[in-house]
Amino acid sequence: MPKRSLRQQMLALRRALRRDDWLNASGLAQRNLISLEEYSQAKCIALYSPIHNEVDTSLIFQAARAAGKRTLYPVVCGREMVLRQIDHPDQLSQEGAFGILEPCGNGRAHQAHEADLIVVPGVAFDATGHRIGYGKGFYDRFLRHPDQRGTLVGLCHDFQLIDGNLPADQHDIRMDIVITGQRIIRCGGNRRHPTGPDSHRGGS
Repeated sequence: MPKRSLRQQMLALRRALRRDDWLNASGLAQRNLISLEEYSQAKCIALYSPIHNEVDTSLIFQAARAAGKRTLYPVVCGREMVLRQIDHPDQLSQEGAFGILEPCGNGRAHQAHEADLIVVPGVAFDATGHRIGYGKGFYDRFLRHPDQRGTLVGLCHDFQLIDGNLPADQHDIRMDIVITGQRIIRCGGNRRHPTGPDSHRGGS
């Protein structure tokens, strides 16, 4: 299926989620992420502010802050994206590009290589770590930082993880791990585990 058609289909399914289903799926997916060794070892993590029924990240934020981790959130600046640190949810009070809440103020801009783990939103993912975003390219450009070595985690609802392979270009940056409420899939990303994905069930 062409990217545009798949994007439209997935966005329609996500928008149609009932609030109770969204809350339940979000909770399971976040707990799966928090169970990762990569999360436990990370001292600085990048999250996203959800929009249109994306998997929530507030539980991850709370757990990270309680564990003394630094937490960064995206800010769109023109055609580029940077990260800024927040220490309290109230700091996500400024509506930025596309209606997404961003850190308020003009704190220091952080780049991709400064985070040990980056949680990446998307419209669709596959088991090899490929991702379809919203078509604007902000994360694609951001994650191409030459010193970026952190773990890339795609976080999504289970229906957004498709069977088969997404249409992809050779230069696309793949996720290292894709997580839903039901599954944790280790994809290998662009840099490690070239033998392919390793999947197990999660969400218990």
